[in-house]
Amino acid sequence: MANITLGGTPTHTNGDLPNIGSEASNFALSAVDLSTKTLSDYSGKSIVLNIFPSVDTGVCATSIRTFNKTAADLNNTVVLCISRDLPFAQSRFCGAEGIENVEMLSDFKTGQFGKDYGLEIMDGAFEGLHSRCIVVIDPSGKVTYTEQVPEIGQEPNYDAALASL
Repeated sequence: MANITLGGTPTHTNGDLPNIGSEASNFALSAVDLSTKTLSDYSGKSIVLNIFPSVDTGVCATSIRTFNKTAADLNNTVVLCISRDLPFAQSRFCGAEGIENVEMLSDFKTGQFGKDYGLEIMDGAFEGLHSRCIVVIDPSGKVTYTEQVPEIGQEPNYDAALASL
């Protein structure tokens, strides 16, 4: 269980992020076209999982914009932006913001991704949403970097995540 804060108020996740060197857990997430995407859909590529509570918050939107700018220059790498927002809201956000270099995925159906990756918020105002974190997976499916942002209102360390690729 991670101890994090939301506006300085303590809150907790259901577990811990995957261990560095561990095999990444499979997932089934909804794309903006409502198709299902799994980890195997990205086999052979480096994967940056940019995970956050909602596209409708300022810091979450900033993380998507920041990764969108850098993703175009990444070789054999995909950036997946994951929240529990409905795919329609994710699509609307990307259209309005001109987001084209990252892929939006939603855990709205079951929340299982958040549970499996240990990042579901268990209490407080954001209970049931995902905490803000980064997980990087190498082309063989091994976790190479994780960051659980300690305060939900803070941005992740983009440079450290990208340096792990």
